[in-house]
Amino acid sequence: MTHSQSPGLWALSTAMGEGINSNSLPSLRTTPSVKLTSMDIIQETTELLPFFKRLEPQMLQWLAALINLDTPSNQKPALDALGQRLARQFQECGARTQLVENREVGSHLIVRFVPESQEKKQILILGHMDTVWEVGESRRRPARVEDGKMLGPGAFDMRGGLTLMLALASYLSQQKPHLTRPVTILIDSDEEVGSQTSRALIESEARQSEAVLVLEPCLPGGALKTCRKGVGRFVISAQGVAVHSGVDYHKGVSAIREIAHQVLDLYKLNDFQKGTTINVGTVEGGLRSNVIADHAKIEVDLRISSVAEGERLAKHILQLKPKLEGAHLEITGGINRPPLERTDQIVQFFHRARSLAAELGIDLKEGSTGGASDGCFTAALGIPTLDGLGPDGAGPHALHEHVLIASLAPRAALLTQLVLRL
Repeated sequence: MTHSQSPGLWALSTAMGEGINSNSLPSLRTTPSVKLTSMDIIQETTELLPFFKRLEPQMLQWLAALINLDTPSNQKPALDALGQRLARQFQECGARTQLVENREVGSHLIVRFVPESQEKKQILILGHMDTVWEVGESRRRPARVEDGKMLGPGAFDMRGGLTLMLALASYLSQQKPHLTRPVTILIDSDEEVGSQTSRALIESEARQSEAVLVLEPCLPGGALKTCRKGVGRFVISAQGVAVHSGVDYHKGVSAIREIAHQVLDLYKLNDFQKGTTINVGTVEGGLRSNVIADHAKIEVDLRISSVAEGERLAKHILQLKPKLEGAHLEITGGINRPPLERTDQIVQFFHRARSLAAELGIDLKEGSTGGASDGCFTAALGIPTLDGLGPDGAGPHALHEHVLIASLAPRAALLTQLVLRL
């Protein structure tokens, strides 16, 4: 299939039109009914995959339309436009939507499906609408289908996850299943830059939830992420004394030399057995080669596998002392995402999901990753969290980023199965 062969695939869905009134449609309410029998559950389960296979052409249209909308984290107008369009789509599926205004980045979107009985806590589904690609990238590399893959900027991280959310909403709207608990979808606009404006919202919704499902990309082959590293970010600035490097060399204090000492010491903190890694990602300083530098700065990335390790190393880094007489250090930063630790609770939750997946013929596996997500926040609160429920594919943040088309229907069925049966 090529771009020219399927023009409809690349146009925005008419459901993604402009204009929105978050109160224009009622929230989805299923009709009162008795509890499902075991036969009802079996029938519902067996119908999931065929439903989403029939929906696959529509899912491809949604995915392509999303890929072709550039929404970098720093572009509020683009993010707000996407939030409005997604809200409209969810509204047309009977959901109640709320755009949480945010002056710093794009507004965050909350979507709610509410059953007649609200005795149980909600299921919370997390995702994000921002990508790492700048405006104009999708014009250079528009969505395309090639060898069973949908390629394009943001396809895997996480336009595919947003597509599964829309598929779930379509199922709830068309099939009107018996919901046993409320379902809330929270799509934030700043996940790629640390979720600084959405963290409080995420944690507030998580505290009201029985469990959290995160639609970030899965591991290769479809494995869920039951362990993620936490992330720390630090900026270390050194001040020295500038002099002419030929005339007054010994009167100067080189900030670059001071930073070099700090860099070497930071790398000694790596502990691969504990899962601790430290990377100095940027270095800058000085004016020119014949001046002893009076300023230098580094940006440091810290990854940790446990809260205790994060607290220990953050304290250590923030208390670093200068190595050179006459030099001064200024250190800012800290842990901005806790790790998602593979606790007994997470393991039990995964095994429950694995059992439900088996009913669909899916052999669900688990794994770990060094990347962080919004699921780190919810797991740290003690809320059972499963991450990596997005479709299969590869290349997040890379030019070969893609979603495997064959994974869309099974992953949509899995998400729906979890929402209905957890």
